[in-house]
Amino acid sequence: MRENGLKVASSTGAVTKIVELFAFFHDSKRVNESRDPGHGARAAAFVKELNGSFLFLDPYELDLLTYACRHHTDGKTEGDITVQTCWDADRLDLWRASIWPREEYLCTEAARAPEMIRWACSRVPRIL
Repeated sequence: MRENGLKVASSTGAVTKIVELFAFFHDSKRVNESRDPGHGARAAAFVKELNGSFLFLDPYELDLLTYACRHHTDGKTEGDITVQTCWDADRLDLWRASIWPREEYLCTEAARAPEMIRWACSRVPRIL
């Protein structure tokens, strides 16, 4: 998923530090691999706990990362370009669960490009 984010960010100009941290933290507090509605909020809280000791994010960066984590499963497509890039990275990774990414749920033109979707899906081992 990190590679998806960095590839999309190369077109969108997103803050790559946030995109990379999102890749590591957004699902870090899952307790159920299939349905876990609170995991994004738990991940956002975890990021806040770590800031100042393990992570060193300024208030703007912290807001971007926690918002992206908290809302990554809400189906939103509007927002800051860095947040959109985070969400696209995650949605481009859905093929691991045998879900082909749908253009209408992708936020950026870069992620909606058919060649980007094919590239992302071609490199993901499916788990289901």
